[in-house]
Amino acid sequence: MSRVRYSGDLIASLEGVIWLGLAWSASLSAWQGNALPSITALCLAGTCLIVSLGHRPLRLMLGRYRIRKRRTEMLMHVIALPLLLAMALAVPFEALVTTLTGAQRLLLFNVLATAGWLMFLLTILTKSVIFEVRHRKNGKR
Repeated sequence: MSRVRYSGDLIASLEGVIWLGLAWSASLSAWQGNALPSITALCLAGTCLIVSLGHRPLRLMLGRYRIRKRRTEMLMHVIALPLLLAMALAVPFEALVTTLTGAQRLLLFNVLATAGWLMFLLTILTKSVIFEVRHRKNGKR
């Protein structure tokens, strides 16, 4: 069971890196005025998607409950909460200070998404430490 737990954590973390790479490449593309970073990140994400859908052992592993649960937690930390927080921070900032361009809004989202991913890593690290402590405590009895 711990192997499934660790593989779920690893898969969710790597998927978070892919989402962050895609978001930061869009921000870089907006800053440079060139679509090449976004196209590169989309190609890498598409390759990972095709491999995960086409490779049968990987497809079966990704269908397990714990891995789906971890991936859902990661998406909440990386996409859902940063979108809401970026909107909640941008609206008062625009009302009080100045309007934000699209690239600045995207940068705000990217910073919050990166912070959310780091918080996700701290969460799974804390969960694994608690799991190991409970496992060792119950194993000694």
